Amino acid sequence: MTEQLIELNVTGMHCNNCAISVHKLLEKKGFHDISVDFASEEVKFSTDSADAVKEAIKGIEGLGYKVIADLETHKEPFYSKLENLFVFSAVLTTPLLLSMFLPLQFLHQSWVQFAICLPVFLVGAIHFGKSAWGSIKGGVPNMDVLIVIGSSSAFIYSFIGSIQNLGMQYQFYETSATIITLVLLGNLIEKRSVTQTTSAVKDLVKIQQVNANRVSDGKTEVISAREVRPGDTLIVNTGDQIPVDGDVLSGNASVNEAMLTGESLPVEKGKYDKLIGGTLVEHGSVTMIATKVGSNTVLAQIIELMKKAQAAKPPVQKLGDKVAAIFVPIVILIAIITYAISYFVGHAGLQHALMNAIAVLVISCPCAMGLATPTAVMVGLGRAAKNGILIKGGDTIEAATGAKYIVFDKTGTLTTGKFKVNQIKVEGQTPIELVRGIIVAIEERSSHPIARSLVSELAGQAQTKVILRVVKEEKGLGMRAEDVDGNSYFLGSSKTNETNNLFNISLYKNQTLFAQIEIDDEIKPHSAELIGTLKKMGIVPVLLSGDKLSRCQKVASAIGITEVHAEKLPADKLTVIDVYKNKGTTLMVGDGINDAPALTQANIGVSMGDSSQVAIQSAKVILLNTDLFTLVKFLQISKHTLLAIKQNLFWAFAYNVVAIPIAAMGLLNPMIGALAMAFSDVVVVGNSLRLKVKKLR
Repeated sequence: MTEQLIELNVTGMHCNNCAISVHKLLEKKGFHDISVDFASEEVKFSTDSADAVKEAIKGIEGLGYKVIADLETHKEPFYSKLENLFVFSAVLTTPLLLSMFLPLQFLHQSWVQFAICLPVFLVGAIHFGKSAWGSIKGGVPNMDVLIVIGSSSAFIYSFIGSIQNLGMQYQFYETSATIITLVLLGNLIEKRSVTQTTSAVKDLVKIQQVNANRVSDGKTEVISAREVRPGDTLIVNTGDQIPVDGDVLSGNASVNEAMLTGESLPVEKGKYDKLIGGTLVEHGSVTMIATKVGSNTVLAQIIELMKKAQAAKPPVQKLGDKVAAIFVPIVILIAIITYAISYFVGHAGLQHALMNAIAVLVISCPCAMGLATPTAVMVGLGRAAKNGILIKGGDTIEAATGAKYIVFDKTGTLTTGKFKVNQIKVEGQTPIELVRGIIVAIEERSSHPIARSLVSELAGQAQTKVILRVVKEEKGLGMRAEDVDGNSYFLGSSKTNETNNLFNISLYKNQTLFAQIEIDDEIKPHSAELIGTLKKMGIVPVLLSGDKLSRCQKVASAIGITEVHAEKLPADKLTVIDVYKNKGTTLMVGDGINDAPALTQANIGVSMGDSSQVAIQSAKVILLNTDLFTLVKFLQISKHTLLAIKQNLFWAFAYNVVAIPIAAMGLLNPMIGALAMAFSDVVVVGNSLRLKVKKLR
């Protein structure tokens, strides 16, 4: 078996401590490329052994979690659903609480309270005990360890009091039951809240679950999008979601691509235009051929990208993880010290000392620290995705908040990338039709914006068809080609010394100047406004291009950029990026193959959605629409996401620093402590969810 990436669906993980336990287990077993996401309930690792996978599943389930085949079809048994456990516990806990305030004599009887509390205690022991024991085996004790110790201490103490008939002052059954019930309530609220933080990915997954109208032998059949194969012919009508990626064979349609670009205006599609799976046909009807299906579609790759991004931890999370990993043993030690001081030094009595120790256990909340970062990152990534911004990792969000320089490529980034041919100057008596044919034949093999524009404009004009045997691109220089007769061609930046600098591109045949092409590019709308906004944010904009200095300066002066680096080859761009990186965090925004090295070299590479595939793979951030102002939105989302993380961590640390001493001093009832503990998780997740609707600035 060759090494492959294994993906498992794992239920039962409810915070980052759980994820750390699973991660440590897999590390001990020798797996690598490990990724554990408690919110999306996914575990990934690489291995070359089928037996090792079985061992991993056994180990994960030994920690108290459940590995299932499919999250979508999985149904929890009625008796293990968190909602049902809470309702069951709450119904039985209520009379125990009422007995504290109402003169109901039969509820004050020791064995009646034992009988009512026992089912709740068993629910807690099974539900929390399994997870607690698994976390101890995994080497990272979680919150459930504290809950089991606290509720069990109160129950066992009360049970001994019942056996010895010591009276009501030894009865704390309501404390044990209430702790379990309130923690179940907290877990339930937390589970629903965390589910909302992952809604962006789940919404995208739902988009994949559509049907397709496949045409075969003149008949139309309805099948699942999962059953579509490359080469299938499909019909998509008004109101349908396009099931997979493909090309239009016939028909016309207005397609809403908002789920990809964030722009609500529909895009007109006609013959040979590309269609993206998951987008919506608002009007019209097309027949299409499927080109990419399953995991190869743009939508599937976006989902995978977001999942990887959610799993990537920002540096700020490392502190929370370290503290959370040693938190439970420290709390248990504090609880023991609290008991000892209360009983032996303070002479508070056995019951009072025990209640103080239990209060310390149940008010402590390592989950809040574990939830602080991942929930904020998930919401931030989700909001970015809905605005047409794909971010490859939570660490990118933190890096972006310290941006000092943003380096822009010119062509296709600050300018539209749509060039107009003003004139073609032919040397000698060569027919213009032949020159056009050579240009089209060479440039249709390139993804550069200039090449695409030349092909788009010249393909519709009269031309002589030219067959080329070899075409290759030299990054930052141009295109080399050879025809079937052995003639060599080079098409690239003009080296002319003419003072008017009209001709941008030169075509050479057998090392002799063959033709010159004059082209013009237009600046993107609102580019000047964008540069002004970045300056107000304290960010220095820089123009870095392989184009001629005069044209770069013309664009830079028009939009307000003062730092210009022109006529740079890809290797030169790396040097420029390094200079700025030494000064501060540097973002590089580009779209061409020649920008790929610089995008990788920068602290954060930002690529446009219509860029070359190489540029997209090299970048850490992809702007799926052509509006550069989404760059500002990316910076704003990153800033507010990091702010939410810091607020969450501050709350989690401050809560425990304040709450634990209060409980240790005997100023807090264990039942109130359990409620406060549940509340702390809700505060952290709720603060993260604010990112969904928070006004950005």
